[in-house]
Amino acid sequence: MTRVIVGLGTCGIAAGAEETYRSLAEKLSSGPAGVSLGRTGCIGMCYQEPLVEVRDGDGGRYLYGKVTPERAERIAAEHVGGGKPIPDWLVWSDSGAGTESDFLRKQTRIALRNCGHIDPEAIDDYLAAGGYEALRKVLEESDPDGLITRIVDSGLRGRGGAGFLTGLKWRFTRLAQGKRKFVICNADEGDPGAFMDRSVLEGDPHSVLEGMAIAAHAIGADHGYIYVRAEYPLAIRRLNVAIGQAEERGFLGDKILGTGFSLHVKLKEGAGAFVCGEETALIASVEGRRGMPRVRPPFPAVRGLWDSPTNINNVETFANVPWIVLQGHAAFAALGTANSKGTKVFAMAGKIRRGGLVEVPMGISIKDIVFEVCGGIKEGRKFKAVQMGGPSGGCIPAELQDTVIDYESINRTGAIMGSGGLVVMDDTTCMVEVARFFLDFTQRESCGKCTFCRIGSKRMLEVLTRITEGEGKEGDIELLEDLAVRTKSTSLCGLGQTAPNPVLTTLKYFRSEYEAHIHNRKCPAHRCAKLLTYSITDDCTGCTLCVKACPTAAITGEKLRKHSIDVAKCIACGACFKVCRAGAILRD
Repeated sequence: MTRVIVGLGTCGIAAGAEETYRSLAEKLSSGPAGVSLGRTGCIGMCYQEPLVEVRDGDGGRYLYGKVTPERAERIAAEHVGGGKPIPDWLVWSDSGAGTESDFLRKQTRIALRNCGHIDPEAIDDYLAAGGYEALRKVLEESDPDGLITRIVDSGLRGRGGAGFLTGLKWRFTRLAQGKRKFVICNADEGDPGAFMDRSVLEGDPHSVLEGMAIAAHAIGADHGYIYVRAEYPLAIRRLNVAIGQAEERGFLGDKILGTGFSLHVKLKEGAGAFVCGEETALIASVEGRRGMPRVRPPFPAVRGLWDSPTNINNVETFANVPWIVLQGHAAFAALGTANSKGTKVFAMAGKIRRGGLVEVPMGISIKDIVFEVCGGIKEGRKFKAVQMGGPSGGCIPAELQDTVIDYESINRTGAIMGSGGLVVMDDTTCMVEVARFFLDFTQRESCGKCTFCRIGSKRMLEVLTRITEGEGKEGDIELLEDLAVRTKSTSLCGLGQTAPNPVLTTLKYFRSEYEAHIHNRKCPAHRCAKLLTYSITDDCTGCTLCVKACPTAAITGEKLRKHSIDVAKCIACGACFKVCRAGAILRD
């Protein structure tokens, strides 16, 4: 049977995949017999959405990119109906053909092993891919301590940011005294530019449930929660479907697979508070209280949800667990570096040619991710920096692009691994504005409990805003450094402790940009509008394109004659600069 599969993750739907699906459904309904139409999640090629895969009866696989409804009709007619693939639209095939084959070929997919390959709402697809065999194996062995030892030996570290050894966290929770214990999946993915957890939940929710069940068995928990942000409606729907299917098949609920082990899983929808990504704030939110962190110790492993021992891991961490159980801890430990084992999923965003999700072995360099896997910088511009770790991370300059991806190496740069957001920047990016953008986010997301997080971040944001608006003054750089160090050292939780990282790393590596803003009243990247001036050179042909583009009528002049800009009316929006074909607009 020939199968036609449409990528219906959030990225695909946003690009028009539902219209593509409907077009295929209509065309195939009157086409040849023996053809089925299905859906899958995101395979990671977000930059090529909508994606359509054709799996022919002989086992061949062909992936098409940017499939509009019109292209879908032709694929249905020529490839599905006539057996002739369309090379011009092919981005990947199992034979190696396709314009984007390097994107997938250079990855090692463990957490993302099923994403883009199975129907996330069909448990039979997951079972056919080996799903729930790891849980069955663990329950048959009935050796929680041995299981924990294997997870420790695998070297799996928490993928939520801190990088604590997963097996050790499980062991602490197992050894803690308590009448009941809980397991929680932290799916509160709040970093700007991050969508790793969302894609796993949308594309392979059963892998997360299976990982949670294995963890629950290891620590002795019989209740679990998935704390997922309410802004992920598709992930929530597919999780609910998966939980219902798992309960019906006996993989969740009472006496799982005929054993004495039980696990009941519920969803808790978060209201979008970034601070609830912190464990104790998340626990407070699940309990129905305001999401604010508390002093640790005691840690959640000892006193967590409703004062009971609680294990918390994030989506990616749990998704790795079934693979480790089935393939063996040594197979996972063979990947990566001495202290950072396995693979890591990154959400690639920014000025990158291939934006989307990638999963690569720990130990790969930043340069290889940007240029080998993701195809380099858009429009051939100069690579400037990457921002890693979200608002809590930092900026790593291009001159450190040979830095390998592991927890210790990234920490030495002043950034952090974080949950896996990686924003790529080119020479048009203003690093002062980048610091201001991320600090604006963390300042608004601060719960306000700590004085330096609440007030220190506010003062830093005011200084950064002043600098980007051309009102910086002597001593601002030193003031920023002082506030950053104090905020970092006196805040209670990870939000406040890491909020200054974008400021500190941009000051460390791009100090000259701050100085140019303050001393010269210029933005070297030409991004800060209040520091820019526009003028028209003698190359002007009088085509009037700039006149039509200017929103404030600041440009005047007769047709076919040189025009001029009234600086009093100009808002430095850059519209004229973008449309000028003669290169006659000077930006300074």
